[in-house]
Amino acid sequence: MTISEDDPIHTTPVFKKGQPDDTYKYLPLPRPTGAYPYHLEISKVIPGIRRDKMTFQMVGDTGSMRNPDFLKLVSRQMLSQFDDVDEYGDKPEFLYHLGDIVYNHGEAHEYQRQFFDPFNGYPAPVFAIPGNHDSDVNPLSKVPYNSLDTFVRVFCSETPSEVEFSGGNSRKSMVQPNVYWTMETPLANFIGLASNVPKFGVVTPEQRSWFIKELEWAKSEHPDKALFVCIHHSPYSGDINHGSSMPMIEMLESAYVEAGVRPHAVFSGHVHNYQHFEKHYPDGDVVNYIVAGGGGYDELHPIARKDDPYFTAALPEFEGVRLVNYCDDRHGFLKVHLERTESGLLLSGGYFAVRAKNGTEAPKEPEDSFEIRIN
Repeated sequence: MTISEDDPIHTTPVFKKGQPDDTYKYLPLPRPTGAYPYHLEISKVIPGIRRDKMTFQMVGDTGSMRNPDFLKLVSRQMLSQFDDVDEYGDKPEFLYHLGDIVYNHGEAHEYQRQFFDPFNGYPAPVFAIPGNHDSDVNPLSKVPYNSLDTFVRVFCSETPSEVEFSGGNSRKSMVQPNVYWTMETPLANFIGLASNVPKFGVVTPEQRSWFIKELEWAKSEHPDKALFVCIHHSPYSGDINHGSSMPMIEMLESAYVEAGVRPHAVFSGHVHNYQHFEKHYPDGDVVNYIVAGGGGYDELHPIARKDDPYFTAALPEFEGVRLVNYCDDRHGFLKVHLERTESGLLLSGGYFAVRAKNGTEAPKEPEDSFEIRIN
């Protein structure tokens, strides 16, 4: 939707007042299944992947306990993009899931209904970071399990194998080396974080130290590669359910300073809508923050109104951050294209809503498009 300063909704991130501290919900992370520093070269999963351009989809919060209809719409439209050639003549080469695959507690018996069945026939690899619901544990479960046990089984196997709770689905387990990990591709490095169970996320000192080292390593690959950070909890948001995560803003910004580098884009879920923010720094640098959490959970999160007393945008952490575009009334996903050009890398893409504004069948054109030059 077009943004105007005269809009009744906030055109910057917001902070939701009076939220309780629930960091006590933090749960220990599982042991890595691969070797430090937890890298996966995409060529090991997609042999012969192109070195000049790459197309992929991104989505978060696809799971839903109550109403699977929206997930079915989203997955159906994602699949349709393998039949329809886009303006670049490309089809998606993989899906990067931004977390909350299975609600409410990441249980094995829910994976068939919420992941394997909806993505049955998806013809490309699926990579993922965990969300807060994937990480949570059901205290009423008759079978004891630890946080992220099933996520690890599905996405962090040492070798690809059939998943015993997939309902016979042909999709085999992915071989990510850890729940937080880095994917190396010819055009970009994706640093994926695991931000745990609490409402606003928790990243331990151990993971933060790893993250800083990954930023430093990725800096050495500039300008040949773009740098993307993927995290479930949205650092910046203008929605009424969560609002912005101050712990994640502080963690990311302090890590950028220590590493001496900023990513080109940060992708997140958690908030059930689409939002595209730009953060402008005093030195002229710009980092794009893109929320793509409208993947299927039936309840969407509207953008807060300026006259709502429960929210404030008057925080120094929001300085220089502006909302470029958003879609808070329709589910959808991202399709992203990255290409090497004569003037550098070009990141482009858009948010594809599953319904048109009038409620009719999903349009083939994106609800919002973006183009970001990476030098």
